[in-house]
Amino acid sequence: MNTKSAVPAVKRPNSVAVGTIVWLGSEVMFFAGLFAIYFTLRAMNPELWAEQTAKHNFTFALINTSILVLSSFTAQAGVFAAERMQPRRTGWSPAKWGTVEWFYLTFFMGATFVAGQSYEYAVFVSEGVTLASDPYGSAFYLATGFHGIHVALGLFAFLLVIGRIYAVKNFTHKEETTAVVVSYYWHFVDIVWIILFYIIYVIK
Repeated sequence: MNTKSAVPAVKRPNSVAVGTIVWLGSEVMFFAGLFAIYFTLRAMNPELWAEQTAKHNFTFALINTSILVLSSFTAQAGVFAAERMQPRRTGWSPAKWGTVEWFYLTFFMGATFVAGQSYEYAVFVSEGVTLASDPYGSAFYLATGFHGIHVALGLFAFLLVIGRIYAVKNFTHKEETTAVVVSYYWHFVDIVWIILFYIIYVIK
């Protein structure tokens, strides 16, 4: 008679999610370096910083920032839909939206943020503030530019997730995991921008 007791299953963390978190940790160090460059140049050129930061349209930047921050909530709504295995909407009400609809909305909001940042760049260039114009221009474009690249990569990732959902016959745990890790990246991008916004537009 076999009296061997059942061994409880060990629930291991998802390797993709863990890998994403570790990679985002390295991204934290990258942006920390950019922040260090910004503050170093600022400390060396206080008068220049006072002059150039006065050219910012704070209200416009705040609205653009709000759009990006709110996109984190729509991205998370898409994750919640993925966790209940609902890839697409079951009705027109947002309460019945699936991952696809929420991620489409997130993509639109993120693209709006990028368009707003591009407009701000155009205004700055028209006022003579460029990457090579002075230390402030270099610090501003490096910090916000690299963040903009990360936002663009996030938008591409959302399109990949949406395309994958359309491509598969059955929505499985793999598709759910993909949606989750993309949301990790998007939340990270949003948090970095909140810090950048405070540093660039708020601190005097």
